Amino acid sequence: MFQTFEPVSDRSFAGKHLPLLRAEMKKLNLDGFIIPHDDEYQNEYIPAYAERLMWATGFSGSAGAAVIMTDKAAIFTDGRYTLQVRQQTDSNFFEYIDVTTTSIDVWLTDNAGKNLRIGYDPMLHTTAGVNRLRAASEKASFELVAVNENPIDIAWKDQPPAPLTPVKAHSMEFAGKESDQKRKEIADAIAKAGADSVLITAPPSIAWLFNIRGSDVSRSPLPLGRAIVNKDGKATLFLAPEKVGNELPGVLGDDVDIRAEKDVTAVLEKLGKEGAKVAIDPALAPYKYVDDLKSAGASIVPLTDPCALPRAAKNKIEIEGTRTAHIRDGAAVTQFLHWLDTEAQSGNVDEITAAKKLEEIRSQSDMLRDLSFDSISGAGPNGAICHYRVSTESNIKLDRGTLYLIDSGGQYPDGTTDITRTVPIGQPTEEMRERFTLVLKGHIALATTKFPKGTTGHQLDVIARKPLWDVGLDYDHGTGHGVGSFLGVHEGPQRIAPAPNTQALLPGMILSNEPGYYKSNEYGIRIENLIVVSELKPVEGGDREMMEFETITLSPINLVLVKPDMLTQHERDWLNEYHDRVRTTLAPLLPAEMKDWFEMVTRAI
Repeated sequence: MFQTFEPVSDRSFAGKHLPLLRAEMKKLNLDGFIIPHDDEYQNEYIPAYAERLMWATGFSGSAGAAVIMTDKAAIFTDGRYTLQVRQQTDSNFFEYIDVTTTSIDVWLTDNAGKNLRIGYDPMLHTTAGVNRLRAASEKASFELVAVNENPIDIAWKDQPPAPLTPVKAHSMEFAGKESDQKRKEIADAIAKAGADSVLITAPPSIAWLFNIRGSDVSRSPLPLGRAIVNKDGKATLFLAPEKVGNELPGVLGDDVDIRAEKDVTAVLEKLGKEGAKVAIDPALAPYKYVDDLKSAGASIVPLTDPCALPRAAKNKIEIEGTRTAHIRDGAAVTQFLHWLDTEAQSGNVDEITAAKKLEEIRSQSDMLRDLSFDSISGAGPNGAICHYRVSTESNIKLDRGTLYLIDSGGQYPDGTTDITRTVPIGQPTEEMRERFTLVLKGHIALATTKFPKGTTGHQLDVIARKPLWDVGLDYDHGTGHGVGSFLGVHEGPQRIAPAPNTQALLPGMILSNEPGYYKSNEYGIRIENLIVVSELKPVEGGDREMMEFETITLSPINLVLVKPDMLTQHERDWLNEYHDRVRTTLAPLLPAEMKDWFEMVTRAI
């Protein structure tokens, strides 16, 4: 099993660990300390040693932060974790803050008094983040203090070691473009920016650029490391020596020098002494590296990670690979849906059993390398927790008369998948069916949208929400996130969400389409497929080239929950055509005994 279901934290963590942290803060003469969820690489999913926020607070979500003062503390999360943070952290220790309305710097402005010393780890904060904190410190007259060693790392006596898993080449069969071609593109971007080199600190960009993968991070095939690329296309790749096998140097070629990751600071200092112009992404690079460069005499050239856009806009081989991965994965999910419709309808199956069953079916493919995230297996009220993670403590049965929400995905060498289906256990209520159909209407509206060049995901978000808005409903998460190619299941810069985003959608970008509805303490509904932005094409009678989405996820959408009379003819046509494609594509991959069931659940309505 890739997943485990024992609780990774509990509400006692703060009571046990905050005194230890505050003791170390006192030694450093700190009145407060900022704890981001981020690790030194700004990863979403982080290695066990970097779970500093969870150690201090008990909160195990993939996004959040905390500020620990000597006499109080606050924890910051967004709408995805409103319920989870209250379940996992003790309100006797923490004030709960919605980060979308009150950011850390704003909270510090109001709560950090004059001359107080507020500490932060410069390896865990970006330049952009530190600049916001500095503005707050100037406004409120507190002192912002960079620590040389994180006090949590001192207080956390059984902290796990950093991972040292082997780095492997990612075949051209799946990558679609040689590393030297990619480095040439990055070199052109460096020269255009007026820099001599660029410091790449994001592991997904390093994996993409050098066509390598690793397993330092669960659920994401990432090798942790750093890289410097020069304007001539030559590069230095910084990896722990234990990760580098005999074959890797030959695969990377003579233009890539492999050095130990601990050498990064020395190389940056050398660049500084040479007066080099070094490009860095202020939103990604650890502030310590920027400070090292400046102190050594380098000129800093702000530059958005030049790998981000070409990594997000997949090439034709990557797109074809992800189509294949989704067919394979869709067949597995469909077999699981059959199991839900038969064996799980008794009311005796629980969330962990269901999650294990889906993983078991997926694992029958020898192409599966990992899950793309821990499955969200939510029955009844747990389905209303957007990023719910089932444990032996929270596990409940799929009771009859309730809804079951399963959000899951797989990591395959040819693609990363992410799919959510909502299934009734027993007979659903009319309210459940109505709200499921509203979510489906929003899903179809986005899936069938055409849009001109330059359109951002922010502009499209309302399309998926309108059916819910019309009756006074909504959901507190984005409608779509970017997805990598055998990389992270959450990938920027593209997204479809209410928050402003200036990144235009480009051909080859993969996103999720996942509107939902959540009735607290009762049930959750979400329908998620992955979609690919098409190439520009003319529309008959139009005067602008337009793009559209191709839906690549293939698995039945539950028809028992659909109220056909709420759908327009256009919406019925889309659903029928989608199910016809699901049936035609997946039927050869499914067991013969599923034939009658499969035809029924993909029937035209």
